[in-house]
Amino acid sequence: MERSLRAARAATYVYFVLCGTLMGAWVVHIPAVEERVGISHATLGGLLVLLGLGAFTGMQVAGPLTDRFGARIVVPIGGVLCGASLVLPGLARDPWTLAGALLVFGLCNGCLDVSMNAHAVHVEKAYGRPVMSGFHATFSVGGVIASLVGAGAATAGLEPVASMAVMGVAGIVIALASARALLPPSPAGAGTGFAEEPEAAPAVTRRGAGGRVWLLAVLALMVMLCEGAANDWSALHLKDVLGASAGTAAFAYGTFAAAMTVGRLVADRLVARFGSVAILRHGAAMAAVGITLVALGPWMWAAFTGWALFGLGLSGTVPQLFSAAGHADPAAAGANVSRVAGLGYVGMLAGPAVIGWLTHLVALNHAFVLLTLLCVTTAAGAGILRTGSDRTLRYETAPSGH
Repeated sequence: MERSLRAARAATYVYFVLCGTLMGAWVVHIPAVEERVGISHATLGGLLVLLGLGAFTGMQVAGPLTDRFGARIVVPIGGVLCGASLVLPGLARDPWTLAGALLVFGLCNGCLDVSMNAHAVHVEKAYGRPVMSGFHATFSVGGVIASLVGAGAATAGLEPVASMAVMGVAGIVIALASARALLPPSPAGAGTGFAEEPEAAPAVTRRGAGGRVWLLAVLALMVMLCEGAANDWSALHLKDVLGASAGTAAFAYGTFAAAMTVGRLVADRLVARFGSVAILRHGAAMAAVGITLVALGPWMWAAFTGWALFGLGLSGTVPQLFSAAGHADPAAAGANVSRVAGLGYVGMLAGPAVIGWLTHLVALNHAFVLLTLLCVTTAAGAGILRTGSDRTLRYETAPSGH
């Protein structure tokens, strides 16, 4: 059992890297696809909403399917579909075909995203200690891989469609090859679809868990809105507010992303020691301090310090919310993760737009005060993780093997 569990954990890492790589492969080719289709930045921004809509829909579909049929079936199917659909934006010739391509690719990516997160919850439960943040850290590694492959393909003179096709085919092969290591469905095939899970919770407990899951989803929306805002506005803040050069400004997002990756690499050990409530509460509080420093600090060093604290603080928040949703009702882990991930994804998409709208009323750095308020609210609501079974106690009393 120990060997199969270690294999399942390794396979989960592979799927997280795969998901990050396939999404990154689209991101790094955005400029080339935009030029080929002949659209403006504004039109592209509107089309990207369809990518988000597709992802949200895929998440809502894949969650219940994972509960019903098990991750060993749904996760590789999501990986294959995501790999196969990656080439579609590269084949687009006009705004209409690009719209359809992004809708399909987003749907497939959402299926993979939620199903692999649902499987990660079961792996974490079987381990008896926190491992979720490590999975999310490897998603970022996928983005790095995509950028390196994309840069190499461009240097070699490959067309975007060829590069995306090669990465998509590689993704299909990897998704299929890793499927056997995933946790198997139970013989009865009922409930969770995993042999390690207990019987389904009573209806009363499930209704209570449902309300808690939506509260977790609201917190996910807030913290992922903060993350989305950082993705799109960090570099512009240094350039437009502090007068940094384009090269220096680019390091603002790099600082945020690097701090978030480092934080996720160490978050699991911190959760095991201090508990998920402490990580969410103190992480959100740290993020609030960081973004306040960005908003009010007039110096370059203050901005870089603030973005680093913001990324480090946010790094462990989303994995704890996903994990808590999955553990709230083991019989509906996939559906619950899909709700939290779906609403969180809405927040990530809305973040840049909300900050952009606020810049019509106040300066960009002052608009970041909204992110401070969201982080403070998240810190205040961190106790929701303590509702129901105490996850910290479970980790402390579970076997520490593997």
